[in-house]
Amino acid sequence: MKYKKISKQVVILGLVSFFTDFASEMLYPITPIFLTVVLGASMSVVGLIEGIAEVTAGFLKGYFGALSDQLGKRSIFIVIGYGISGFVKSLPGLIATVPIVIFSRITDRIGKGIRTAPRDALLASYANGNTGAVFGFHRSMDTLGAVAGPLTAILLLYFFPGKYAWIYLFAIVPSLFAIAFTFTVKDAKSVAKNSEHPFLRNKKKVYKEFWKIAPREYKILLVALTAFSLANSSDVFLILKSKQVSQSDTIAILGYLFYNLIYAIASYPIGILADKLGKKIIFIIGMLIFSVVYFGFAMNENHLIVWLLFALYGIYASSTEGVSKAWVSDLVPDEFRGSAIGLLTMLSSFAVMIGSFVAGILWDQFGAQVPFLISSIISMLIAIVLLSTKTIARR
Repeated sequence: MKYKKISKQVVILGLVSFFTDFASEMLYPITPIFLTVVLGASMSVVGLIEGIAEVTAGFLKGYFGALSDQLGKRSIFIVIGYGISGFVKSLPGLIATVPIVIFSRITDRIGKGIRTAPRDALLASYANGNTGAVFGFHRSMDTLGAVAGPLTAILLLYFFPGKYAWIYLFAIVPSLFAIAFTFTVKDAKSVAKNSEHPFLRNKKKVYKEFWKIAPREYKILLVALTAFSLANSSDVFLILKSKQVSQSDTIAILGYLFYNLIYAIASYPIGILADKLGKKIIFIIGMLIFSVVYFGFAMNENHLIVWLLFALYGIYASSTEGVSKAWVSDLVPDEFRGSAIGLLTMLSSFAVMIGSFVAGILWDQFGAQVPFLISSIISMLIAIVLLSTKTIARR
């Protein structure tokens, strides 16, 4: 497989994401355990927190994606977004209460909402026709941070058992590195050049106007991805199910780390493969793998099978996350990409919010098996529908 040349700005954005996810993923796998074991929160509360966090980020992804198109600037949103997230992550280490965890998680997602769509649009601007490779490379860097983070959390828990607050405090270190790198990010010249399009001048009804000019293929893809997001509840439920099966915090976090390692290794080559074979077929394969994984988590009670499921989950993520954004970037012109990616991520976040909250309620009422089975069935049906839809090109 021939690897593509990656521009300096894409590498810098990759480093920003690496250090940000280093910090975030130190905390992500321990947060549900911290909430349920240390602070006594229920599964419904965990699901609600994740849901609120996702919908907050989702709304802002849409708004700031469109705003970056209108201003013809992306980098300023990257600096602000990563800066906000970096400075709030460690608050629960200072004040260990449920409200502070909620505040920290939601504010962190506010930062993510500000930066995500402008960053992805900027990545596409530097792709030079290889969107799959660029987004795959970025996901690899991002997810390497998601390997380093949980590994660091495990080491800290090994030497300081039960000291969850210390992990929150340590997360400020990689966050500062991420913030420093954001100041070297530069806008692509093409964005500012195209920012005077008539659609971009209507600031009050930007998405109404964008929908009028959006390609039909993009609209169909948007509906399919949003529907799939309803089945794709927060990954915290995978961590909690793993803990339930293994009866071990360490195994649950290691399983999540293993998933991220597979995700990091596979993202770049799968992105290149998506450029060659088409984003549609790779994405559908990813959805089918997701269905198998969730069925496995629903039925499995063997802690050894958990490792296989997390490995497959890494392949699923590699085949969908970056590939979907690359697919959208291929369908939409550069000057509209902030709006296109922002609308997609906004609606997907709303759907994940609903899915996470419902999954938490179903778990509390009927046990873990029911929400996992429902997600497996829904994703399988959507994959079949998407496969039969001829109007979306194999881009």
